Amino acid sequence: MIHASAIVDPSAQIGENTQIGPWTLIGPGVVVGDDCDIASHVVIKGPTVIGNNNKIFQFSTIGDATPDLKYAGEATRLLIGDNNIIREGATIHRGTMQDRGETVIGNDNLLMAYVHVGHDCRVGNHTILVNNASLAGHVLVGDWAILSGYTLVHQFVHVGAHCFVGPGAFIYHDIPAFVTAFGSPAEPRTINREGLKRRGFSSAQISLANRAYKLLYRRGLALDEALLEIAALGDDAIIGLFLDSIKHSTRGIIR
Repeated sequence: MIHASAIVDPSAQIGENTQIGPWTLIGPGVVVGDDCDIASHVVIKGPTVIGNNNKIFQFSTIGDATPDLKYAGEATRLLIGDNNIIREGATIHRGTMQDRGETVIGNDNLLMAYVHVGHDCRVGNHTILVNNASLAGHVLVGDWAILSGYTLVHQFVHVGAHCFVGPGAFIYHDIPAFVTAFGSPAEPRTINREGLKRRGFSSAQISLANRAYKLLYRRGLALDEALLEIAALGDDAIIGLFLDSIKHSTRGIIR
């Protein structure tokens, strides 16, 4: 299952039924789970832990050190979960000691061609990062978020769960959960109604989400006033998701 031309460090741990293509380099400190398919010309450096059933396409570089000038060679790491697809030319860097010391990618994500995930990022589950989307350091991307092609995300930005970001957007401030954003700099447009429907949210919940969005973005309220009125809509999970994504904002939200 390992091509004769592949270079695999003796300390690397390779799971059962994992295939490694020609001219791929797997360095020391790398752990790859079961049933993975690693194509040709892939570079994986450690410390990196990759879960089960991941597919990594050619010319990707996984687990390399960050170019952040504050990084001084500390033993940081990259953690990748299960069932991810990482397309050709993607780059994913390990963390730095200026944060938690690790970059984390969850489960069931699709990272398309030439996507970049910078140091100390945390990418949730079921996300899609379309071709050439780029995350600077310390970015958080919530579950089910979709970043269209050529999206640029500034460092420390949080992109909420179920968000949809249009192509070529530059995201400088946090995006609350289930909001769609377009433009450079990114501006809010509406809720991700279709995405919420596909994820199994009820019509009543989607209606609540729309009311919460309008309170925040269409009534001209100060942020504190909007949050109070949104909280008064009830304790449905979708309202809690929206409020949490705003209250935990570190850079301020797009408005």
